[in-house]
Amino acid sequence: MAVIYRTTLKPNKLELLTGWLPTRPWYRGGGAPVLEKSGGFRLDDPAGEVGIEFMVATDVSGPAPVPYLVPLTYRAAPLEGAGRALVGTMEHGVLGKRWAYDGCHDPVLVSELLALIEGTSPAMAQSVTDTPDHEVSRSCTAAPLATGGFIPEPADDREGTCLSLPGGTALRVHRALVPAPGPVDRLPLPPEAVGHVATGWQGPDGSRLRAVLVTVLGA
Repeated sequence: MAVIYRTTLKPNKLELLTGWLPTRPWYRGGGAPVLEKSGGFRLDDPAGEVGIEFMVATDVSGPAPVPYLVPLTYRAAPLEGAGRALVGTMEHGVLGKRWAYDGCHDPVLVSELLALIEGTSPAMAQSVTDTPDHEVSRSCTAAPLATGGFIPEPADDREGTCLSLPGGTALRVHRALVPAPGPVDRLPLPPEAVGHVATGWQGPDGSRLRAVLVTVLGA
């Protein structure tokens, strides 16, 4: 169970992301973003060692707000071999120094994301300890997605991040989110989709926006 502490972070998460986002190929802005934390959810690490968060951060610097999905993991020590996935380090008021990573490169996040998609691990509230997030929708009609110890290498492009899994399936993690009308469990998916994760978040004007965050593509 992830424990949510009411404490300080120096620098905070949005400050880290302000410098990191413009280095990503899927970043839509032309300069430094102005970010607002709009929503998201967490997953629990069964070992209790790694914090796992799927954050929606909205860039309000341009004429039209752009919401970004940023999966993050928080660790008490560096993740071996993941230096290029490091978003930055923070000083946590309770836990001390924390290393924040692009979670698509972290095997703990990938494993728990697959468990969420398959329905064996619940989404948890972003800011409340031990509370499920019932707004998160998921589905899976594919064969079991377990990687069998294989760690997929993420590939970033203009559209987001792709993780190819054994058996020919792939996870497409959408980064610059495109809101769609309708409830989260009925959002449109491409014909080749065999699973998904979707949720809602708060728009800058106070409206509730919704989108598919992750699409599972079949072989």
